Amino acid sequence: MRPLELAAWTWKMPRRGRGFWFSLAIDVLWPFVVLFVRLRVRGKHHVPGNGGVVLAFNHLSNADAVAAVVFALMSNRVPRVLAKASLWRAPVVGWIMRSGGHIPVERGTVKASEALRPAVEALREGQCVMAFPEGTFTTDPDNWPMKGKSGVARMALEARVPVVPVAEWGTQDLLPKGSLLPRLLPRKKIEVVAGAPVDLSDLYGRELTAAVLDEATRRVMDAITTMLTGIRSAGTGSRSA
Repeated sequence: MRPLELAAWTWKMPRRGRGFWFSLAIDVLWPFVVLFVRLRVRGKHHVPGNGGVVLAFNHLSNADAVAAVVFALMSNRVPRVLAKASLWRAPVVGWIMRSGGHIPVERGTVKASEALRPAVEALREGQCVMAFPEGTFTTDPDNWPMKGKSGVARMALEARVPVVPVAEWGTQDLLPKGSLLPRLLPRKKIEVVAGAPVDLSDLYGRELTAAVLDEATRRVMDAITTMLTGIRSAGTGSRSA
């Protein structure tokens, strides 16, 4: 999208339910997206306009969250983000996370599973929950998705809501892993592409054993990888960070 096209989305994106600080953060960051990112978004029609839904993204960079939120808003949904709990303890960022009704995850502890309770409740209330199934940046040398963790599968199966697989590419160029400041120039091309919801209906009602969760997780990650393959095979993603 060209800068003027991106700027026009300012007035189209939903505002109700964003919370003051989360909404302010979006408004502050949006001009940087408009000026310094060549954004291409596809597959918004796969995101249901109402009802609970999980948006599942691959994870390349700290810039992923910004691109993912933009995608959700451009799909006319206000996302609730599953994110590491330490963000809630950070100055300013903590205000944003609480304001947006986002969901903290205590990574690497038994408490991690507890984060799924409010996520499942949010999904049952018809909200959009955004998550990165890998749980951290991919360690694959070519930036392909890693094996996902079971959280996305568990909350989708418990709430019986669709999981929309979404691939991001280019965020690793804007903000490489380990970098504190983004590389704004030249303008970076970022693609965000969603696919059809992953069919998990045959797993509904079954006991959530390790085998069932592994199967559901595999389907979600395979779908995300398929979307990413489409981006990269089109010639936009042969490079690595």
